[in-house]
Amino acid sequence: METSCVVTGGARGIGRGIAELMLARGHRVVIGDIDGAAAMETADLIGAAAGVLLDVRDPEAHHAVAAVAAEHGTLTTWFNNAGVGDDGTLAELTDEQVRRLVEVNLLGAMWGTRAALAAFGPGGGDVVNIASLAGLGPVPGYSVYAATKAGVVSLSASVNAETPRNVRVHALCPDGADTAMLAGQDPSGLGSQLVHSGGPILSVAEVARAAVSLVGSRRVVRAVPTWRGGVVRGSALAPGVMQHAAGLFAAQGRRAMKKR
Repeated sequence: METSCVVTGGARGIGRGIAELMLARGHRVVIGDIDGAAAMETADLIGAAAGVLLDVRDPEAHHAVAAVAAEHGTLTTWFNNAGVGDDGTLAELTDEQVRRLVEVNLLGAMWGTRAALAAFGPGGGDVVNIASLAGLGPVPGYSVYAATKAGVVSLSASVNAETPRNVRVHALCPDGADTAMLAGQDPSGLGSQLVHSGGPILSVAEVARAAVSLVGSRRVVRAVPTWRGGVVRGSALAPGVMQHAAGLFAAQGRRAMKKR
């Protein structure tokens, strides 16, 4: 029996990496992306079942993508990968940036998870939400982005506890990855400097492999790299310390960016 998979934000970057790995596993992959033409082009290039326009802010659009996936096989896996990464403090971001971060990163994951749960067959399936290390603790310079990703982590853990045992919901929390999102951020911003302070930037392939490794597992939240997740979680226990240490970490990040 053919099985299908949906990857949102799959036209490029981490989403495309996930799609390629799921294809190698034998799934019929449907790529959804806000850039419909790029989704179709990527689908053609990698041999995916379909590439479709998907605005993750629209709840009904997720159900439409689920219907496309059902045409190609039983839906068993859904990756909520689409996201935006506007960096800046809460005071600096525009109203529109704040709204977009919440609607794409958090509501998009909610709508996608609901659509997946409604579309999974009796065999169940996996939802993998791409969150961030920023969702595990205080990250000055990324306050709104971090809040949306913390919401994705909480959503994943809560919904996983609500579902039958044959339905699993996961949150992957990667450190900064070498994507267009990170490249498009202000290198002089505090958030970007903190990201670069934690060691080597992850590759797209590393994040994609970690995401796919969650499929079929009982693990709910995974940080990549694990040690960095421990550091960020520790900072959440003493957020005042992070306020004083941010300057030191930012200086380390600036040095790392100059070396790159």
